[in-house]
Amino acid sequence: MSDEDYVYDEASGEWLPASEVAARAAAAAAGPEVRDAVGNLLADGDSVVLVKDLTVKGAGQTLKVGTVIRSIRLTGDAQEIDCRHDGIKGLVLRAEFVRKR
Repeated sequence: MSDEDYVYDEASGEWLPASEVAARAAAAAAGPEVRDAVGNLLADGDSVVLVKDLTVKGAGQTLKVGTVIRSIRLTGDAQEIDCRHDGIKGLVLRAEFVRKR
């Protein structure tokens, strides 16, 4: 297909240029953008700092403001990040409570 061809996009119900459909498909394959509380883009392996005290359910402890969490992993959800902290395994944090370090 050339870029001048139009393709029917079933999701939007519109006829779009083939180049735009390809760009949308590439963006969807890359996964959702995960942004922190300030708006910085997060990626796998980043270090983050908590911006709010968080009570961890099931662990019986509170993570304080300023706690550094190293080497996060993105989960595929636009608002959740997977991480580990001393004594807490399988910790999932909301991106709105952290900022990139």
